Amino acid sequence: MTTLSINGFEMHCDVRGEGTPLLLLHGGLGIGEDWRLIFPADPPGWRLIVPDLRGHGRSTNPAGAFTFRQCALDVLALLDALGVSAVKAIGLSMGAKTLLHVATSQPDRIGAQVLVSATPYFPAAVRTAMAQFTDVALDALSVREREALAARHVHGDAQLRQLYAMTRGFATSYDDMAFTPPSLGRITGRTLIVHGDRDPLYPIDMAVELFQSIPASSLWVVPGAGHGPVFGAHAAPFAAAALAHLVG
Repeated sequence: MTTLSINGFEMHCDVRGEGTPLLLLHGGLGIGEDWRLIFPADPPGWRLIVPDLRGHGRSTNPAGAFTFRQCALDVLALLDALGVSAVKAIGLSMGAKTLLHVATSQPDRIGAQVLVSATPYFPAAVRTAMAQFTDVALDALSVREREALAARHVHGDAQLRQLYAMTRGFATSYDDMAFTPPSLGRITGRTLIVHGDRDPLYPIDMAVELFQSIPASSLWVVPGAGHGPVFGAHAAPFAAAALAHLVG
């Protein structure tokens, strides 16, 4: 495990294993360790790069602000610091949105990727849900829920409030997640799009839109599944399919 000073904050990152670089980007309010639930043992032949994204887990965010575009710049700076020119990558929700920015801005850095529960933009319904992440909602959590959050995000109450403010801010953000078919057409890496057909945040139409816009893409719709259909019973089949796609 290492902590690097990147773009004005301290990024915690776990780098382990030998082989092809594999970048794993967690979801919103998640941490890098969440990938242990999908890969209990590190897959052989891969050099895993597993950060806590800006403001999450052990990583800090002194500026307070968060955009997916900036998060992508953080990831690119991390790869530069590690001397990695190109990676294979898996991104979940927030991580997938970050990968969309990386893959459209510097396509040659992503050889192949898996996007789980991604979206080209925020629909109205999810904006309404994001607006509910207020300090009042945070304070209304049960003791157990609050302790669980604090165990994952270790910088205290201020960090938790910052994460809620980050999520709330997405409700009124329109220029950060605004991918069009021409912009998505710049992606050159082979892309597997994984989406639950009962995702309450992003309807399946949004996954189809990504599939139709990203040139070398495939779409895997997980029947009866919600947002982030890669945990629990889905973990083993997802891990096998994702790695097979990345290998090619």
